[in-house]
Amino acid sequence: MFPPVAIRELVANALIHQDFTVTGAGPMIEIFDRRLEISNPGEPLVDTRRFLDTQPRSRNEKLASLMRRLNICEERGTGIDKVVAAVELFGLPAPVFERPPGFTRAMLFAHKAFGEMDRQERLHACYMHACLRYVTQEPVTNASLRARFGVADRNASTVSRVLADAVGEGLIVVSNPAAGLRSRQYLPFWAQA
Repeated sequence: MFPPVAIRELVANALIHQDFTVTGAGPMIEIFDRRLEISNPGEPLVDTRRFLDTQPRSRNEKLASLMRRLNICEERGTGIDKVVAAVELFGLPAPVFERPPGFTRAMLFAHKAFGEMDRQERLHACYMHACLRYVTQEPVTNASLRARFGVADRNASTVSRVLADAVGEGLIVVSNPAAGLRSRQYLPFWAQA
């Protein structure tokens, strides 16, 4: 149900970024009917909304180096990029990264068709798509988001509403405001000039 590369990267992140000063807790993987949760002790060192683009910062550099030598991770900071790309390829809802007090949690969700996603799931997937496209230096367009959601061309207006809502919520911005609606491109909010 979940991309193996996404599980591998999230488990490696939970191990590498755990806070060893927290006693009585360790990385945990929980499997539910329609989701997978991977958590570790220690709050993230960067904003969870910026996991995809921020340069890596590790609490445990020696552990990260060992895991790189064992070919478990690359130690390049591209793990979350791989997670989001694999999730999009599998057509799954976007992964969610949370910061409960004292912990970091990553969640993967079972497949949901576009019509089954609620507004927040659609907006989050749009934002994560924009982040991934930005780091791969590709523009976000109505067409790219339709492909991500598996929405037919004839339903472009449905995806236009998601893009407009994401702009309204401040998750993404229009990168070329002078362009017509059909040729607009979008960026994550933090990438605007």
